[in-house]
Amino acid sequence: MSTHLLINPSHRSIDKALVGRAQSLLERMTEEEMQEYLGEMVYLERHRFQQEGSSMDDREVELVEGVARSLYEGSEAMRDATMRLVTLYSQEVHNRFSERAFGAALKLAPAALKRLLAPSDTSLPIWSRIDAKDRIQIQGPVDRIRTLSATHTLVYAPTHLSNLDSPLVGYALNQAGLPPCTYGAGLNLFSNPFMAFFMARLGAYTVDRRKRHRLYKDVLKAYSTEIIGRGAHSLFYPGGTRSRTGSIETNVKRGLLGTAIEAWQEGLRDGRERPEVLVVPVTISSSLVLEAETLIEDALAVEGKARYIISDDEFSQPTTVIRFARQLAELDVSVVVRFGSPMDLVGNPVNADGQSLDGLGNPFDRRGYVCNESDRVMADSQRDRVYTNHLADAICRAYRRDTVLLPTHVAAWVGWRCLAMRLPGLDRYRLALLAPFERWVDRQVFIDELKATLDRVQGWESSGVVNTLLPRGADAADAVLAAAVDTFSRFHSRPALSCEDWRILVDPKLCLYYGNRLQSIEQHGEHTV
Repeated sequence: MSTHLLINPSHRSIDKALVGRAQSLLERMTEEEMQEYLGEMVYLERHRFQQEGSSMDDREVELVEGVARSLYEGSEAMRDATMRLVTLYSQEVHNRFSERAFGAALKLAPAALKRLLAPSDTSLPIWSRIDAKDRIQIQGPVDRIRTLSATHTLVYAPTHLSNLDSPLVGYALNQAGLPPCTYGAGLNLFSNPFMAFFMARLGAYTVDRRKRHRLYKDVLKAYSTEIIGRGAHSLFYPGGTRSRTGSIETNVKRGLLGTAIEAWQEGLRDGRERPEVLVVPVTISSSLVLEAETLIEDALAVEGKARYIISDDEFSQPTTVIRFARQLAELDVSVVVRFGSPMDLVGNPVNADGQSLDGLGNPFDRRGYVCNESDRVMADSQRDRVYTNHLADAICRAYRRDTVLLPTHVAAWVGWRCLAMRLPGLDRYRLALLAPFERWVDRQVFIDELKATLDRVQGWESSGVVNTLLPRGADAADAVLAAAVDTFSRFHSRPALSCEDWRILVDPKLCLYYGNRLQSIEQHGEHTV
């Protein structure tokens, strides 16, 4: 398998391209529009500098203040000052892909995961312990995706639960024989020098989520457009950040999705050798989520609504990550990475050759979406926004269809539901804050509700609405409960579910988090095929 990302790794090449895109953006603005656009950046950055104090980069502060001074010196001065700042952003975002480092990582990663996901029995030789692939199940039409990757640039669009998602998808790509891809990684994930070195050379580019102004977001979009246009397979999370509630994304951000449409049109317009771009939805379903406790606490806290970056969760503690991985190793299947069916940039399915298919399954030339009768690409930003919305909706439908429900998801949802039925006067926030002595449900009530839920889930699966890895048969409910209780007991500081004589003890916050995976399907399942 070729490891080449097809991207020119030269900083100078990327810097020049991004500066050129930023110049074009500013040239389309009036002087008043440019002042407003850059004034927002200066205001938000000065506020951030004040919050972060002495930890700020003096060079960055100097360049931002240079833009501030240029606001009263005319359009040319504003453009010049902005280009200097864009160059700094480009150097910050872009990392050098190294085929040598990538090759070394491909050799090390399976062994490292094997060691990390090994059981705690140290009497066994390290290489005889269980392999990560026994715990990470890969599903979906990988053969078809592999064939399409040779002739199309692929954009992988996964669901997002944990900071471990990118390594998991990277491992799944390797195991499936798919080429590597570039992906955005938060600046906080580069704080470890060893991880930063390898992430930078495995296709990761840096995203500083503290910068919330439009100029920085436009630089990121320009970078994404540039690397996709150069033929680099890419990965980004349409949901933006990790799901705080554990739900499947039902509404995704359009910004980066729009860069794929833009790159496709540029490729057609410029006559590039390989202009076609396809999107591959990816779902990550995990029996346990490392940061579940922190994420659901954050989702429920009023002050959490304004807390965009969590830097002190479980992922920031290396020993906790290792303990979590070792506990996953003892499960039959801990994670399912499911690659969805590829689609074009308007959300249509494609055949084995990458041709778009209409509602009757007939192939058609998708260039008609953006080209006139003379096969010339016609610019239309409003049209592209409509197409991006269609693509976003298709990805969300794929997420629901390709999600794999596991025992922890189903049992947690039933636990939360039974608790709500026992205490019908409480809303979900009051349920989540119940005192420990109130957190229980009758075991028989739980089992009856679990049986009904499994029947409903099986109906969804038969209709192609969802996928599952659940026990079957007459004792399925007891088996699901036993598997969930065992899994939950392995990592979290408090179990989501545990058994006590005639009753089931329920941790409402964790059950809400894991159960939201099923709730996302229940809300849409009956209406989605």
